[in-house]
Amino acid sequence: MDDAADRPGDHPGEGGGERGHGRRSRHDRPDDERVEALKERVYATFTGLAIVLVQLANVEHVQPARAAVTLLVGIVAITAAGFVADVIAHLAVHAAFPDRAEAGRMLRTSGSALASAAVPFLLLGLAALGRLELEGALRAASIVYVATLGLIGFVAVRRTRVAWWKQLVAIGFLLALALGVVALQQLAHGH
Repeated sequence: MDDAADRPGDHPGEGGGERGHGRRSRHDRPDDERVEALKERVYATFTGLAIVLVQLANVEHVQPARAAVTLLVGIVAITAAGFVADVIAHLAVHAAFPDRAEAGRMLRTSGSALASAAVPFLLLGLAALGRLELEGALRAASIVYVATLGLIGFVAVRRTRVAWWKQLVAIGFLLALALGVVALQQLAHGH
């Protein structure tokens, strides 16, 4: 039996290979880490969308700088919650704190959620600087969030390799679930 065939990184998705100066690319990460990172982005995207929609519904009472800070704090909070949840789960399952490598993986995974707010935060920043009207910036940010969720869902379903009509049903189902989540978030905020 050839031991070389079972080295980490020789199989797709295992991510054993290093690139450049010791940094891994996103595609070199193990599949489970990529799944967790994408999940964190989806959570943060839903959170950001809820924050933006609540502010849009109350736009006459919101200042542009405050809208940007609220979005930033909300995304940082969901990111921190993801990290704390990982640490607690690790403690519960392994009866020990994560080692340095595992803590780094947890930070990378939860930190990927921050990227979900880049464009919406930029739009709100432009509103705070007076370059955009706040209502337009919030509306554009909500479109960015919805488009992001739609794109993630579309790509995920397209990768399934099932018949086109089953993909269409799956996309419709995911859309209905996403709308339900947004409706629940809006209900939680009284709107």
